[in-house]
Amino acid sequence: MKKYITLLFALNLLLFGHAFSAIESGWINILEVGGNNKGQLCTEAIQSAIDKAAEAGGGTLFFPAGDYLTGAIQLKSNITLHLDAGAVLRFSTDFDHYLPFVQMRWEGTVMNNFSPLIYAYEAENITITGRGKIDGQGKDWWMEMYRIHEADQKTLKESKYQKMWTAANEGLKTADYYQKTMGLKFFRPPLIQPFRCKNVRIEGVTIVNSPFWTINPAFCDNVTITGVTIENPPSPNTDGINPTSCKNVHISDCHISVGDDCITIKSGRDFDGRKWDTPTENVTITNCTMLSGHGGVVIGSEISGSIRKVTISNCVFDGTDRGIRLKAARGRGGVVEEIRIDNIVMKDIQLEAIVMNLFYDKNTHEGPVTEETPSFRNIHISNVTGSNVNVAGKVLGIPEMPIDQISFSNINMNAKEGLSIKTATHVELRDVEISTELGPSVQLEAVEGLLIDNLKSRQPLADRAVLELQNVSNAMITNNFPMVQTECYLNIKGEESKHIFIQNNQWYHVEKPVVIGEEVKGMIKQEANE
Repeated sequence: MKKYITLLFALNLLLFGHAFSAIESGWINILEVGGNNKGQLCTEAIQSAIDKAAEAGGGTLFFPAGDYLTGAIQLKSNITLHLDAGAVLRFSTDFDHYLPFVQMRWEGTVMNNFSPLIYAYEAENITITGRGKIDGQGKDWWMEMYRIHEADQKTLKESKYQKMWTAANEGLKTADYYQKTMGLKFFRPPLIQPFRCKNVRIEGVTIVNSPFWTINPAFCDNVTITGVTIENPPSPNTDGINPTSCKNVHISDCHISVGDDCITIKSGRDFDGRKWDTPTENVTITNCTMLSGHGGVVIGSEISGSIRKVTISNCVFDGTDRGIRLKAARGRGGVVEEIRIDNIVMKDIQLEAIVMNLFYDKNTHEGPVTEETPSFRNIHISNVTGSNVNVAGKVLGIPEMPIDQISFSNINMNAKEGLSIKTATHVELRDVEISTELGPSVQLEAVEGLLIDNLKSRQPLADRAVLELQNVSNAMITNNFPMVQTECYLNIKGEESKHIFIQNNQWYHVEKPVVIGEEVKGMIKQEANE
């Protein structure tokens, strides 16, 4: 017996020494430090290995091929999770495994809530990489959300999690219109949320079945997300990549098909967003494909901390509800500015290819300009091709804050309906071709400061003009040459239409080049048109 105990002690010492040596070396095989790849819960082994590696200065936790089951994981500075091809990191469906609550941001509000499945707090140099898969197993979260949302709130008995949330968030202030959502007191966690971190990298992995938003860095600096595949089935609010109040963000070479927006840029909601006052800025999105999703790339609607300096390029949207979408509402405040969108191909867009909408909440009312007034300005879209599109685009400003300084250039679309712009200033359209089934190619209303240069339709309609202006002032319509037979090119309406200059156009194929409504009394000047 004594000999047996001595042998067992020696074996344990050897195993412990090997594990310690692995941690010291910086490359840790999870199977050698207490984990298993047979689908048995191993949260403790994973978190222990992360903690010990962090204490030793950092390292890589390696998951060989197999099935790993875990609860919430908290990354520390200088830690890499590496999932080998064939490795599946599967997250528990027991909500207790995401306790205790942590500080995180949920839909633009900082609160104490369930831990994100993979979480980090004030960490640096954290990485998730490899050719493996992360499975959030989100269905149980979705069903619990549906259960609470659909129940009679007067008779619904609160769960222990709802009671915990109330206790953990005493004094949390949110806007009145948001009280219904906040009153449910059950907030599904995002799958990955580094919070107030620096130097974050997520590369190569496939992520499926997120409980809520999938990759959601908050208040982070220098975030790189590249070569990631995200596939969520039809499901509530399972956005793909949502940086919020982050700077220096790089998203590239990703393939996304989700239950909500594919990529969304945010910066906080209402009072809480203004309190944290942290913009999202210096963002590049390139070389991505988006399939199912409410929007391809979306900015908003949580913009209270402002969003600036964003480029979106070389992307394909195939089957999304919308393509490019900017959305905000009165009460949220914030500025969206310095946006460049270039080299985009869209197909089978179910709603609008391009949207800029400051009426996202239709129940708000006009008032004075305050910190609660949102603003869109300096936004430029170029080199866009769209086919089988429902609506080419909608731009809708609010009277007290028109959308300012926007341009569309080298746009080519076939759509059921054209592009409409209402309540805007300093608008330019150059080399735009939109062929429609219903209505004009371009329709502008309440626009001040307009340049139209080479606008055309390959299939002009007999009953509508190619271009319609209503209450437009200070406009130049120039260098237009309809190449096919066109009944009417330009129709000007509205008592406030004035100072419109029409010159250097070729009307050879046009039966009625310009039609002016009787109510128009302002100056309309035509010269050098043939």
